[in-house]
This record gives sequence, C-alpha cells and structure tokens, in this order.
Amino acid sequence: MQRRTFIKHTALCAVAVSASGFIRFNGNRYVGDCETTSDILGPFYRPGSPLRNNLLVKGDTGQVIELRGMIKHKDCQTPYRKAMIELWHCSSQGVYDNSSDKFLYRGTTYSDDKGQYTFKTILPVAYDAGGGNIRPAHFHMMVSAPGYQPLVTQLYFSGDPQIASDEYASSPTAKRRILTVQSLPNGNRKVLFDVSMSDTLAIEPAAIDQLTGIYTDLKNSKKKVEFFKSKNSLWMKNEVFGHQFEYTGNNTFHYKGLPPGEQWYLQFRIQKTGAVELTETSIDKKGQEEISKAVKEKH
Repeated sequence: MQRRTFIKHTALCAVAVSASGFIRFNGNRYVGDCETTSDILGPFYRPGSPLRNNLLVKGDTGQVIELRGMIKHKDCQTPYRKAMIELWHCSSQGVYDNSSDKFLYRGTTYSDDKGQYTFKTILPVAYDAGGGNIRPAHFHMMVSAPGYQPLVTQLYFSGDPQIASDEYASSPTAKRRILTVQSLPNGNRKVLFDVSMSDTLAIEPAAIDQLTGIYTDLKNSKKKVEFFKSKNSLWMKNEVFGHQFEYTGNNTFHYKGLPPGEQWYLQFRIQKTGAVELTETSIDKKGQEEISKAVKEKH
C-alpha cells in the first residue's frame, strides 16, 4: 500500500488510567475538548538530540522562526513542569539530517516552572516524499511527560498551499495544529503551540520486553522485522530509528496519527512454546486490507 510503502522505505498486562473532567474514553483512546492530537511520527525520528533550543545553523538562509508554547496537564490548565520536548525538521533544502553527529535541525528542551518552552530555528519547506507526494512544511514534535503517554505530532503553517492536498495536514484532527505565522519587529517569524497531555492505556515494561526481537515472515523467510523498546513504548525498527506503536488493549498496538479510515496495527499472540506470533494488518482509505504473519522463535 502507498502509505505503508512510504513509511517503511523512507499475554500482556495493561493498566488503563482513569480520565477526569471532560476528557473521556471513546472506546479506543481518551479524548477531550482541549486534547492535542497526534500525527505520524514519520521515518526520520532520531533519539538523543542535543539539549538545546536554538537550532539555527550558520550559513543557512532560511527564514528564522520562533516556536513558543506551554505544556499542560490533562486538565488543560495546570502547567507541566520539566516535560521533555523534542523538535526536528528538514533544512531549507528539504533534507533531514539522519546520520551526522551534528543532529542538524534537531534539539531537545524542557518546559520551565510555568510549563513554557521555546525553540528558535528556521521555517522548514515542503518536499517531495516520493512518488510526487509533496508534504507541506512541518515541524515534528514529541512530548514526553511522566504520567502520560508520549505525544507524537506535527505542526503545519497557515497559508501553505500544500496542506489541502496532504491527507495528514488536511485531516479534521489537524486543524488546531495549523499555526498562524506572526511577524516580529526584527523581521523574524513566530508561531505559538500549547500542548495538553492526555491519558491513555499504559503497558508494563516487562510485557513489551516479551515482544521485542526479530520476527520472520511465515511466507518469506528472508523478510524480517525487528521490534525494540524505547520510552516504554514498542517500536518497529527502520533505517533511521523506528516507528512507534501505541498499546490499545487486547494484545494490540496501533500506529498513531493516520488519516481517518486508515489503520496500521499489530496483534501479538504468545504461544505455549514461548514463541510469539505477530499478525500485522494495514487498511487503506479505500478499505482494502493487507495482512501478514510473522513469528519470533523462543531463544
């Protein structure tokens, strides 16, 4: 399928955290009027970016922009102190730094005592993601706040002509993440983005450990996929780092942020022998389903 091609080539114990206020569980996840929605992680996430909020690179002529905002608890009011915010994006030429030790246009910062954070960088540009798929300019953001599931999202910019044709940026759930670009007296630009964390299903780290490892496709022994644990979440390894999956119950993990009608999920079954069977299912926006099975042998 086009979506999966783009992503891949560029007995569990779970605890449901109860919701409060007007945040409610809709049968799949917690939602609320001030919820910050997720978006695709994309194939270019790299962990361990330097602790810095100034991502400007000497010699780059891109438009300087400041990103500011506040991280809040699930009540949508109380500031969250010391949340970790990771930001990454492409250069003014539409290129991601996926391997250098400079971690260009990548950085990590923490919210202050008032929950506030800031980054200074350049305005990214639209780029061809392959097959003529032009992605609008966007920031990638991951917010990690103990007590909540890490939030993975993308931020877009108002007036970008590529938004209308991008199935992720044009999704109704992305409306609050299309940011108004403000002009500053010094000629720079500014965007504001507040984050309200949401509860979700959590999973015991030991349960994830049972699932990590290399799985072999049952129909093609040369086809393998590797899973690992990071940030107490399950990840599928890719060329840069990995794709993050969220636990949704019933031994099932979903890939977050896909447009309405599309799904990508994993279901695991631990066999009596100790081997783990994986059923991977993807559904495109036309409702076409693709299923594959793989197994991780007991060692």
